[in-house]
Amino acid sequence: MNSPTTFSHSGFVRSLLPFVVMCVGMFIALLDIQIVASSLQDIGGGLSAAQDEISWVQTAYLIAEIVMIPLSGWLTRVFSTRWLFTASAAGFTVTSMLCGLAWNIESMIVFRALQGLLGASMIPTVFTSSFHYFQGPRRVYSAAVIGTIASVAPTLGPVIGGFITDTLNWHWLFYINLLPGLVITALVPLLVRIDEPDLKLLKDADYPGIVLMALALGTLEYVLEEGSRWNWLDDATIRECALISAIAGLLFVIRSLTFPRPVVDLRAFGNRNFALGCILSFVTGIGIFSTIYLTPLFLGYVRGFSAWQTGIAIFSTGAASLLGVPVYIILARKFDTRWLMMFGLASFGAAMWSYSFITHDWGSAEFLVPQILRGFPQVFAVAPSVNLGLGSLPPERLKYASGLFNMMRNLGGAVGIAVSGAVLNDRTNFHFHAIASRLTPANGAMTRLTGEIARRYGDVLGGAQEGQAAALKQLFRLAYREASTLAYADAFRVIMIAFAIATLLVPFLRNIAAAKAPAREAH
Repeated sequence: MNSPTTFSHSGFVRSLLPFVVMCVGMFIALLDIQIVASSLQDIGGGLSAAQDEISWVQTAYLIAEIVMIPLSGWLTRVFSTRWLFTASAAGFTVTSMLCGLAWNIESMIVFRALQGLLGASMIPTVFTSSFHYFQGPRRVYSAAVIGTIASVAPTLGPVIGGFITDTLNWHWLFYINLLPGLVITALVPLLVRIDEPDLKLLKDADYPGIVLMALALGTLEYVLEEGSRWNWLDDATIRECALISAIAGLLFVIRSLTFPRPVVDLRAFGNRNFALGCILSFVTGIGIFSTIYLTPLFLGYVRGFSAWQTGIAIFSTGAASLLGVPVYIILARKFDTRWLMMFGLASFGAAMWSYSFITHDWGSAEFLVPQILRGFPQVFAVAPSVNLGLGSLPPERLKYASGLFNMMRNLGGAVGIAVSGAVLNDRTNFHFHAIASRLTPANGAMTRLTGEIARRYGDVLGGAQEGQAAALKQLFRLAYREASTLAYADAFRVIMIAFAIATLLVPFLRNIAAAKAPAREAH
């Protein structure tokens, strides 16, 4: 007769395989948020898209995903984890193929929205499934894996995307999803057995609440993504969308708190750990997505790096994140995870402080230490929030709450990118005017520089007037480059402040005792 330990081990192995398969689905869904980030110009060129249309390749995906993620808990109850994940993987695979086959920018935007909509359910479903498959101390491992995927996948997106685009072409950014997508679609029905579908829930569903939530989140995401480009509320469309989002959001909250069967459990925010976990997830979303947005932007526009050069420059973040995982697992088994989380958040804030010393000539070497400082403790900032935030809820509320929890991280990313864009715009203008005010004839260094440039270009262009014009143009470029660099430093400082506040919130979390493994594993 086998010992309980043997049975427990075999039960662990049986839990591991379906969890790994689901994690692969979560990884590719998160990867695709940023895989196009360093290749938007290539996609735009291939589809003959205007500059203001290209960003919608990313925006459409984010809007659809942020609408679907909170609904995933209710959809899991309706269709079961098994079939919802299968349908999500299948839909993601088909729409990935369609994105690769897109013939113009309009078709690409539609297919990217469908890709985000159909693939989004793979993300929160993994969070709730981990609580089913792993109990007791083993939740440290599952939380570390999920936290690593949630933080590393978006970070690796521009790296992998840049490599694929430079090596093959932009179409393969989407075709690489086909093989893993087909494998996941085939394996999940065979391996995953967590719950049963309850189609009767479709009859009494809160459809008005679903519409209000989709309207509120969709328009909010649009405002956050497009606001800085259109000067926020100065633009009529941005104003209207902001108003619609506010009204729909308010009505959705009222509806969800008064309707007996809401699709999203807002009452979970009454749980202190869950509420604080969502806030901390929001802040980590700000940090992860904002730095992924700012760093390639700086390297592309200030340094003039290609997609592949940008990918190589930021690769150290992902590598450092992976190195931090085994260290976190060892420490999480010995120490209170709240203190590990404080270390992770504080280190992320310290990394943002080190980023704020950025200069116009920063490249791979200069970014190395700040990115290691940011990447290594990333799992320390993300993984504990899974156990401390979601683990504090009873099992019957997990599915509904997981969607909210994951939405907060993505919403944090959207807010972080929007605020970063606004800071770049406003502070670049501020610093440019400050620099320009010092560039007067009384500035001897400037006079000598422009004189030298004017003489050099005058000889080439054949006239003193042409040389002077070229010197002024060069001076403008230098002033704008320095103003932009100072604005990037300001943006990193804003993120640093957010992490400083988040670090101070961690002690207010209650520690969660590890749940004991269920008796069935010992039988």
